[in-house]
Parts: sequence; C-alpha cells; structure tokens
Amino acid sequence: LPSGWRNNPSRPQISRLAGADGEVFEVEYRFDRDGRLVHPPATVLHEATPERVEMSVDGVRRVYRVSPDAVGTERGTIAIREQPRFADVAAEDAPGTLTAPMPGTVVRISAATGDHVEAGQVLLTLEAMKMEFEVVAPFEGELTSLPVEIGKQVDGGVLLAVIEAP
Repeated sequence: LPSGWRNNPSRPQISRLAGADGEVFEVEYRFDRDGRLVHPPATVLHEATPERVEMSVDGVRRVYRVSPDAVGTERGTIAIREQPRFADVAAEDAPGTLTAPMPGTVVRISAATGDHVEAGQVLLTLEAMKMEFEVVAPFEGELTSLPVEIGKQVDGGVLLAVIEAP
C-alpha cells in the first residue's frame, strides 16, 4: 500500500523538514486510492523517483532534483533534512531518568528517595490490564527522585524515578 493510504478519506500526511538554518516547516499531502496526489488541491504529481519529482502546481509544471539532504530547482539547491516522524522520547531524557513504558497503576514501591540502588534492582511495579511490569534500575547509583505513590495512575512516558550515577 502507498504511504498515507486510508480505507476512508482522512487527514493529510505531514512531513516535517528542516532547512540549513534550522527552521522547521511542514508539508502536507494525501493520495487517493489510485495513488494520485489529491492534497494540496491544484497539485498534480506527474512522476516521482528517489532522484526526481515532476509536478504541476496551479498549472505550472516543474521538475525538482531530490536527495536525502537537498532539493534542487532551476533557481538553485535548498538544503533540507527530514525530521523524524515520531520523536525518540528516550533521547530527550537525561541519563538515569526512568519513565513509564505504558499507562498503568503503581502497585508496589520497592525503594525510597536517597537509597543506593544496584543495577537491575526493582524500584517499583506498574500494573496494566492485570499484568505487572517491574521498573528496574539501569545502573548503580543514588535514587534522587521517586515522584509516585502506591495507587497512583500514570500515563505512558511519565517520570517515575531518577537515578544519579556515583
């Protein structure tokens, strides 16, 4: 199936691109069941290969040379970089930050703020849909934050604990 295909008409797909200056902009597009570009309106995609895109916008036909990091036109080349579709949440967290891998309820807490913990030591246990998930220390260190309590409902990605390496 082509990218963005939907059984029923849906919102357009969105690609986020960053220019050489770091400015991020979004490009919206949507295809019909036959693979024709239907959004934005008045746009006709004539040909698309990994190296070349030929399209008409408002009746004006243009050819673009494309590569993983640039788009070339008759006016010159523009450096662009496609941004990840889904942000890597783990990359945003400081080392030692533990977040909830799923929504659930804290059913057990096995350590306290200020405790020295060993790698692999269970810090707390989450329950979701009658299944338990143990959150363990990824390395040895001091448990500097544990902002949860037994019975608390947490969403996926919520901060559960912070461990500081010695």
